[in-house]
Amino acid sequence: MEKRLENKVIVLAGGTRGVGRAAAIEFARQGAKVVIGDLDEEAAMRVIRLMRTYGSDGHFVYVDLREIKYCKILFDEAYKKFGKIDGFYMYSGVTPVSPLDSCDEETYDLVMGVNFKGCFFCCQQAIKYMRMNGGGSIVFTGSAHAWGGQKDRTAYACSKGALRILMEHIAHQYATEHIRCNYFTLGWTATDGEVALRLSQGESEAELRQRAAGILPMGRMPEYADYLPGLVYLFSDESSMMTGSTFRMTAGEYI
Repeated sequence: MEKRLENKVIVLAGGTRGVGRAAAIEFARQGAKVVIGDLDEEAAMRVIRLMRTYGSDGHFVYVDLREIKYCKILFDEAYKKFGKIDGFYMYSGVTPVSPLDSCDEETYDLVMGVNFKGCFFCCQQAIKYMRMNGGGSIVFTGSAHAWGGQKDRTAYACSKGALRILMEHIAHQYATEHIRCNYFTLGWTATDGEVALRLSQGESEAELRQRAAGILPMGRMPEYADYLPGLVYLFSDESSMMTGSTFRMTAGEYI
């Protein structure tokens, strides 16, 4: 089997759950070495052990994205371990209920700290190291909420909208250095966080999936596996001329 990410080193913020975990494993299967920046070392090591069964390797770095120092540590450790950085995938994010008329400062700071501030300063480090390697690929986890969003996700929508602008800025300003950036818009997915939220609201995962199937134009929620080919493409040399793009996989959803 041809490995489309052979010898690449990808830094992944949030690789222990959901799409991030699935992506880490698929990147390894495609030949990449993956550095996981996360809070949960035990979960990260389980992922890394699985990655090694594909003949690849991984590395864990403890990261709290709300503190800039950890963004620097993540990339310094990645470079120290593998000697280069080819890609950065920003998967980490939080999605609490946060209507504009009732969102408190603590919730706002959490959402913007993890979803935007952490990504901003990780990109600062990614660009530093990608320059040494003649370029690289940065991918943000986007959301249809970035175009306005639902009423109970105001802070989240703002954070994803800010990421979209940051993506366009990086794409425009760093293309001459062969550093590219794209916005990978995920659809409504039954992630651990989404399921936990709905359970807290009295809705089971089965009920959630049934409700979503009636709303989404394509008739079902996207699964983790649906996203993997797109992610591999964005980090592979096949997409070397693609930057500044919004890449949607949302089952037809547009909020």
